[in-house]
Amino acid sequence: MALAATALMGIAPPSIAQDQDQDQKGSRAGALEEVIVTATKREESIMQVPISISTLSGEKLDAIEATGEDIRVLRGRVPSLNIESSFGRLFPRFYIRGWGNTDFDINASQPVSLVYDDVVQENPILKGFPIFDTELIEVLRGPQGTLFGRNTPAGVVHVRSRKPTQDFGGYGKLSITQDDRNFEGAIGGGSGHWATRLSVKYMKRDDWVTNTERSGGPSLGGYEDRAARLQFLYENDDFTALFNIHKRSLDGTARLFRANIIQRGTNGGLVRDFNIDTVSLDGRNDQQMDQLGAVMRLDWNLGRTTLTSITGYETFDSWSVGDIDGGIGGVFEVGYSYPGFIPFAGETGDGVDNHQQITQEFRLASNDWGKLDWQAGLFYFDENLHIYTKNYNTNFGGGVNGEVFQQQYTKAWALFGSVDYDITSDLTARAGLRYSDDSKDYWALRTLSPLSFLGVGPLGPVPADANGSEVSWDFSLTRMFSDNTSAYARVAKGFRAPSIQGRILFGDTVSVAKSETVVSYEIGVKSNFAGGRGRVSADWFYYTVDNVQLTAVGGSANFNQVVNADNAIGQGVELDGEFMVTDNFLVTLGMSYNHTEINDPNLSVTPCGQPVDPCKVYDPPDPKVPGAVLIDGNPFPQAPEWIFNATARWGIPYSNGEFYLYGDWFWRDQVNFFLYESREYRGGALGELGLRAGYTWDDGRYDLAVFGRNILDTIVVVGGIDFNNLTGFVNEPRRVGAELRINF
Repeated sequence: MALAATALMGIAPPSIAQDQDQDQKGSRAGALEEVIVTATKREESIMQVPISISTLSGEKLDAIEATGEDIRVLRGRVPSLNIESSFGRLFPRFYIRGWGNTDFDINASQPVSLVYDDVVQENPILKGFPIFDTELIEVLRGPQGTLFGRNTPAGVVHVRSRKPTQDFGGYGKLSITQDDRNFEGAIGGGSGHWATRLSVKYMKRDDWVTNTERSGGPSLGGYEDRAARLQFLYENDDFTALFNIHKRSLDGTARLFRANIIQRGTNGGLVRDFNIDTVSLDGRNDQQMDQLGAVMRLDWNLGRTTLTSITGYETFDSWSVGDIDGGIGGVFEVGYSYPGFIPFAGETGDGVDNHQQITQEFRLASNDWGKLDWQAGLFYFDENLHIYTKNYNTNFGGGVNGEVFQQQYTKAWALFGSVDYDITSDLTARAGLRYSDDSKDYWALRTLSPLSFLGVGPLGPVPADANGSEVSWDFSLTRMFSDNTSAYARVAKGFRAPSIQGRILFGDTVSVAKSETVVSYEIGVKSNFAGGRGRVSADWFYYTVDNVQLTAVGGSANFNQVVNADNAIGQGVELDGEFMVTDNFLVTLGMSYNHTEINDPNLSVTPCGQPVDPCKVYDPPDPKVPGAVLIDGNPFPQAPEWIFNATARWGIPYSNGEFYLYGDWFWRDQVNFFLYESREYRGGALGELGLRAGYTWDDGRYDLAVFGRNILDTIVVVGGIDFNNLTGFVNEPRRVGAELRINF
């Protein structure tokens, strides 16, 4: 509480919603621009919204994307946000306030929802859609179960693309590094009632990692990632229609697993001879993905109310295969391995055929009813998911020796409503209620087992159903002490729908987890100060999760299973601020502290499975389950306690232009990779620094810059595989380059 009280003395809502072509427009005007967010599905000043929110936009977003990184580049850039992946550019896993899901199966659910242009991207593969021509990214922390619904108990990341306008204009941006060539651009304009905007992004990285198993030069690590979005906007006095068609095509390298790179006896430390530029793999490592989607948003102004309809459709095909043992050979199979001891080969691929997601939302909202405003709506979700998994006999010809199919149909619907009431001129109460119904119809079929030599045969189809309904709600009070300072208190309930885990390649059990629910308490302060030159926000939160869904990944059993723990808690503080020191010098600062704890004295999982000289496990053995350890009291995996971030921009006006220096930095504390605590599978702290120096001229039309990302070349293990050997994967190395942007 002392830390929370200290935090509440000052707090800073995130960064500036800056103009597309003049990122520092607010600072040149001598004050920060107002940030308008849509966290309540209305456009409101961030000052008035009783939710812990951070935003990313403008130069802050452009700088971190300079090398064409995927959405994981957002990790640590705002308080309490972590993102990681064992798939590479596919399947990012989000964590807010320490809470996420480490499951790598394609039907995995996550407690953090990604909403892209008003449409939920439910499947983890969809969450990797590139960020480009972006107006604002909002990170909404804590349960968002009333207006956003299912699978949002930890929060929501909402990406808002730039919309068409009547004014003709656009931009083009080209960046080049030692390995990358990236282009992003947009063009648009309108006439009469219609406007359109075309946005594109092209990212290409050359293969830069030499595979010592194969002759020739660099052989892995590259990709070609293309995305486009075409929007049409129709507007008249009482009706607005926005049509959005988007597409992505990816061809590249899957995540590079590296055998025995973790130094035994260290907290995830790298071995002394580690070389990020080489791997030794005897299996395949590639991935492809094609995605097509469309959004139709219709708004009717009915006078005292507005009726909104949002229809979304997403479909994709994907395939990703990785040499997950991270090396060559297998001692138990062919009598040799490299680098280091590898018991047996692991080469597995996961694919999706013709995934389809349909969403529909109808919402009726009041139009400025004075003291009372309200909205109510209906939501429908329908998903058809077909997954196939193949295992390969790497050491004996590379043929398929294991095959599993999964089919899941999900249908969900919800009724929701929210009311705002001005009790006095400076005190507002908000309350929301949502009823959700969710059902999954599932089966898994194993047609071929990798363990057939042990007599393990086909299995299934094994059916499973998961059904649940839940009422979620929120209530808050906001007090405006002045036009520049507000405080709020919020209590909210959210939930995650039931989940199914049927990855039966090496196991025979389909597991089902019932719905989890969370109740969260939060108090916060938001303030603008120094005549609009600074703003700060801070909050304290505490949440409890009942029947928390956890995924036991890998371990000595090499088997995934979803389970419910009795409960878990999370608590902490967050600060976010920015300050215009002078008209040409802007700094931002962010910090979060997150403490999480799993509470279930009877829950156990199988720990790391190295057959020889295993890793050091700190958890006590389960006396009822041989080979398992109890995880009561452990933190959530991939949950850093501390996150810090900062940016600074210094501009030096010159002639008809400006020289500028821009720096950004983030640091996150160490994390556990799995539910159990192990010395080796605890990743070390990670900090990355970026620098940018450039010149902009002709009233901001041209911008030429040189930059460096992760300029200190800090490399740490960010994830691991624990069923075979001390295999891990690492963050991106240093990259330097140049960028030219032209606005028109």
